[in-house]
Amino acid sequence: MSDFLVEMIEERTVRNPEFPALVEAALNRRELLRMLAAERLAAGLTQTEVAAVLGTSQSQVARLESGNVDAKLSTISRFAVALGKRIEFRVADAAPPATAVRRPRSTGSS
Repeated sequence: MSDFLVEMIEERTVRNPEFPALVEAALNRRELLRMLAAERLAAGLTQTEVAAVLGTSQSQVARLESGNVDAKLSTISRFAVALGKRIEFRVADAAPPATAVRRPRSTGSS
């Protein structure tokens, strides 16, 4: 990453300790879009064909594939379905955010 980008992330993290997790989530969505673009090419489909299935324009598909938009997961899922694919979700442990809700562990007695 460039020095400016590192500085920006550090500055925003001071204001919002959850900012690095938000950046990681955006990068993960961008990677999913790159993978879907590769799947589209492998399937021999054009952006126009995929756009027709999605009910959008070729230029919007191009923007999605470029990774220069912060696409919603629902949009990414619809893109995958248009290619005959699906996105699988799972919950994984991560460093707890500063605002995580913590409940006391049950002692087993009610």
